[in-house]
Amino acid sequence: MFRLNSLRGRLILLVGLAITPMAAMTVMTGVREREHAIEVARENLQRVANLAAANEAQSIEGARQILRDLSSVPDVLADPDDCSVLLSDILAKNTDYVNFGLIRMNGDVTCSAVSSSSVVNLADRPHFRRAVTERRFIAGNYVFGRVIGRHTINLTYPVIKRGEVVAVLFAALDLAELDKFVLDVQLSPGSVLWTTDANGTIISRRPDSAEWLGRKAPAALLAALATRPKTPVVVADADGVERLYAFARVGSHEVSDYTVMIGIPHEEIVAAATRDQLIASVGLVATVTLALLAAWFGGDILIVRRVQSLARTANRIATGSLDTRTGMPYENEEISDLARSLDEMAQALQKKELERDAAAASLQAADRRKDEFLAMLAHELRNPLAPISSGAQVLKLAHADNPSVTRTAEIIVRQVAHMTRLIDDLLDVSRVTRGLVKLNRQLLDLRTVVEDAVEQAYPLLKARRQQLQIDLPHTPVGVSADHKRMVQVVANLLNNAAKYTQEYGHVRIALARVEGGNLARLTVADDGIGMAPELVTRVFDLFTQAERTSDRSQGGLGLGLALARTLVLLHGGTVRAESPGPERGSMFTVELPYEEVLQTPAGANASAPQGARPGRLRCLVVDDNVDAAQTLALFLEAAGHEVSVAYRASEALDLAAKTTPHVCFLDIGLPDIDGNELATRLRQQPATANALLIAVTGYGRKEDQERALAAGFDQYFVKPLDTAKLVAVLGVLTPEAVP
Repeated sequence: MFRLNSLRGRLILLVGLAITPMAAMTVMTGVREREHAIEVARENLQRVANLAAANEAQSIEGARQILRDLSSVPDVLADPDDCSVLLSDILAKNTDYVNFGLIRMNGDVTCSAVSSSSVVNLADRPHFRRAVTERRFIAGNYVFGRVIGRHTINLTYPVIKRGEVVAVLFAALDLAELDKFVLDVQLSPGSVLWTTDANGTIISRRPDSAEWLGRKAPAALLAALATRPKTPVVVADADGVERLYAFARVGSHEVSDYTVMIGIPHEEIVAAATRDQLIASVGLVATVTLALLAAWFGGDILIVRRVQSLARTANRIATGSLDTRTGMPYENEEISDLARSLDEMAQALQKKELERDAAAASLQAADRRKDEFLAMLAHELRNPLAPISSGAQVLKLAHADNPSVTRTAEIIVRQVAHMTRLIDDLLDVSRVTRGLVKLNRQLLDLRTVVEDAVEQAYPLLKARRQQLQIDLPHTPVGVSADHKRMVQVVANLLNNAAKYTQEYGHVRIALARVEGGNLARLTVADDGIGMAPELVTRVFDLFTQAERTSDRSQGGLGLGLALARTLVLLHGGTVRAESPGPERGSMFTVELPYEEVLQTPAGANASAPQGARPGRLRCLVVDDNVDAAQTLALFLEAAGHEVSVAYRASEALDLAAKTTPHVCFLDIGLPDIDGNELATRLRQQPATANALLIAVTGYGRKEDQERALAAGFDQYFVKPLDTAKLVAVLGVLTPEAVP
């Protein structure tokens, strides 16, 4: 039933009084006619521009053919007088051109169809240099000819003999003749045709060509050309006329860099449609006027005032006055329904506001408790660290004359200091993740950062019997960074890889300078449990962890990767995670701005080898893990042997040649050459051909052992070392017993 007091009834009444169905039809028809006229004009204009460009391209293609043919004529490079006669004859047959010539490699024009009173040098001409460099036909930009004194474009072609450019032929095209190639293009009154070179300089214009040659095209036109529009666009010309412009390239890139632009007055395109629209608009204005009068007098009373009242109420609610109500009586009509809904919304928001305040207070209390917990945790963790640190210092002082004890104490001190820093980071995690950490930047070699981080992460890797492969370059990889923070980043990545890789798994850390030289890239990869795609996208978020077993043998607090990402970003770098999927391993990549550092000469700090005392064995320990190498060296020195240590295979080969070791302990997973290859090379050196080679590795499979023995090893030890067996092996040896 139609009700006048309903919102729908009022709208129908207003529409019936004011607007007729013809209003919409009139507008749509006028718009469509105008759009159709413009679309037809665009298509026709683009076809005309393409035709003009094709005509000009054909003329330039003709010049290229002439020059190509000339380049194969022997007389061109012969006597200059004969060459000039030949070019004069060609010029006489091609009246569109004003000169032909030959430019030698020093830029001198030694042959020309138009004689000159002095030697002309064109070495500074870009078209000459491009023809020599690019070894192809070049349609040059606008020039004012030095010999002929006219507006021209020079078309050049290199003369190539035995694979080398020996000269450059050129043809100077008179720009006054260029317009004739587009004479068959019919333009309406007020239309303009331009041709510009690659620099935006005018080389052809219709009308008034002579006045524009050599000048820059109008700025508005060049700005439109810079966008390379694929369809015609409207441009306001310098004469104040808006024209629809089409753009077409003259030939392919191999032909020229010229552009043809044709513009026709925009008003001319839409003139007929505008007249029809004007007539229709008069009727539409009358219709709209009637609708406005109806809306003004009827709508104001029936609808507008009540809607304004609701709007004012909604605005007050939006500003926070949730106790505001409409105050309207609820009647059986739409606006009353809207008022009722608005009042109910305000009441619900008021209730939610109270709940939100209570939740905020609860979160603040939880945050305070979290800070108190972290402070207490740090205190309790520092308690056992203090006596450990003090004990290490006492041990170091009490045994200052014992290098083995001193080095062991230094390792303990470094690890305690690092754990203290980690505790500080735990307390300050909020500040770190918000980027408020103050970095102590200095020029670092990332290789030392990797070595320090490996030292920190090695105990976890060793406990899980995992193999760590280290790939470091021979030259420094410099960055401007905070050493402590970068060690923390790398150690966190290594610890993460160790936690989520099964026992006897493999972890690889690699460092390199990115091709191009402006970035240093560090990658940590493992063959562990991997990540699902949804975890990869949020793995750097705080407290994010992969799925763990119930015994919590994997994972930690979920802070390590978040801290690593924040610290890398603070250094101006990037970090990303990748994984092929669950059970397929993961890889983390850090990229930092590269800085050049001076390279320390290899072996600058190496100690000179000492001769073996009677009863002592000369031992060579090769392991890329610093702590593992030093620990084994301490054990051997304590047994009374002389020990040399190398952390890379290349260093080991040099040390072996210098020290002639009796026994070599070789790790298999070395960064530059694997242990098996190193053993083969040691067997080939006279100094170690008969030395006892012992493999010390985490690879324990039978096939790994067979491969090592085949490479030349005498003994095979799986980490951690069976010291009793090692003592037994060395116990039967003396320097005299080893060849």
